[in-house]
Amino acid sequence: MRTFFLLLAFIPFSFAHATPFEKGDANKGKALADKQCQACHVSLFKGDGSGVYTRADRKVKTASQLTARISGCNANTGAGWFPEDELDVAAHLNKTYYKFK
Repeated sequence: MRTFFLLLAFIPFSFAHATPFEKGDANKGKALADKQCQACHVSLFKGDGSGVYTRADRKVKTASQLTARISGCNANTGAGWFPEDELDVAAHLNKTYYKFK
């Protein structure tokens, strides 16, 4: 019984180190973002378009906001991504720009 309670004590720590998009493939996400997102972001923010992610007043401040933003862009642009594609893009953007934990 003592071992059981000891194991229960460590469960929260195992989840604390998981990244919010760990099941996403950041490499696939980069390819999707480069193909579908970059042209729009360049037209809005100039340069290479990364200003949308790095600007001081960026709108996305949490992992859930990032997920919602990607879903909204997918719907608004007609990209036709599946949920796993959105997860891949989120993994890429989080790894590259946001660093949510």
